Amino acid sequence: MLEFVPEIERLTMIFSQATAPTFFLGAVAGLVSLMSARLSAIVARIRALNGIAQDDPVRAHLKGDIERLRRRARLLNRAIVASLVSGICATLLLAIVFSAEFFGLKYAYGAGMLFVVATFFLGIALICFAKEARMGLAEADEYE
Repeated sequence: MLEFVPEIERLTMIFSQATAPTFFLGAVAGLVSLMSARLSAIVARIRALNGIAQDDPVRAHLKGDIERLRRRARLLNRAIVASLVSGICATLLLAIVFSAEFFGLKYAYGAGMLFVVATFFLGIALICFAKEARMGLAEADEYE
């Protein structure tokens, strides 16, 4: 049983190899948090606009902005889902790298492919987020 436990030098090497996927996972978590906050603000704005009565002559025109806000919400939702898939891939990558090193396996099959998949989905998330950011500010957002 004691032969199974790696030496401290090997454990140090295992942890140093796990830092890149860990930082990647942290970046994905930060991005998801940012996009979730933006999505919450958009949903709140949609609810506020839906609360405007149709016979309100001063503010009824603001309801025309609801469709743009829905498109933004859909883009953010896609970006969040893509980020979460990226995070899941990064977590699996972290588990594979750590397990392979801990058990002394020479090759971590699929680790490179998982990193490519994680990066691909992060790229999709960033593209959707960029599209949403371009739609972000409109004159209608300045009114209650």
